Amino acid sequence: MTRRIASILAAGGLAAVAALPAPALAEKGEFVPKPNTYLCPNTDGAGAVDCFLDAVEHLYTMCRQVKSIEIIEFGYEKSEEGVNAAKSEYCVDKHKLSMTRPYQAALREATGSRSAVDRLRDLHEHWLQSLHALKWKPGESDDDYKSRIARPYEAFKERAAAVRDAIRSKLKVKTAAAKPEPVGAAKAAPGTTAPPKDPTN
Repeated sequence: MTRRIASILAAGGLAAVAALPAPALAEKGEFVPKPNTYLCPNTDGAGAVDCFLDAVEHLYTMCRQVKSIEIIEFGYEKSEEGVNAAKSEYCVDKHKLSMTRPYQAALREATGSRSAVDRLRDLHEHWLQSLHALKWKPGESDDDYKSRIARPYEAFKERAAAVRDAIRSKLKVKTAAAKPEPVGAAKAAPGTTAPPKDPTN
C-alpha cells in the first residue's frame, strides 16, 4: 500500500492522494484527515466563513502545484496538448465540487448581511476564474506566467478582508440592537422632555 501511494505521489502530487478512497489510506492505520481539515487546514474549529476563506487559497495552491508538475514534465508549449493537462483539469473539476459545501455554508453563516454575501460571491467567482487561468498562454514567458499565477493570492487576501469587514459590521449592528436599555430609564413622549425630579420628594 505504501508503494502504491508513493507511485501516485510521483505521478500527480498531493491532489492525486486526495482522490484515493479513504480505505486505501486507512488500511495500515494511516491518518485520514477530516474533510474540513483537508479543505481548510488552517482554520480548525473556526466558522464556515473562515473555512471558506482558507479553502480559497489552499485549493488554488493545490491545483497550481499540479499544473507546475505538468509544465516541468512536458514544457510550457506541450503542457496543454492531448492528455498532458489531464491532472490539472481533474484538479480544477474536483475542487470546484469540493468547494460547494464550504461555499454554501459560508453563505448561510453570512445571511443577514447583504454586503458579506455579495463579497463571498465575488470571491468565489474570482477563485473559479483563477483556477481556469492556471493554463499557460501561448507566447507567455516563464517569468510572465509565474508572475500571473501568483497575483490571485493578493486578490484573495483583499477580498477575504472585505468579507471579514462586512461580517464585523453585521455583528456590531446585531450587538447594538440587542443591547438592553438601562434599568430605570424614563421614556419621554415624542417631542417632549421628561419633567425634572422634585428635590423635595
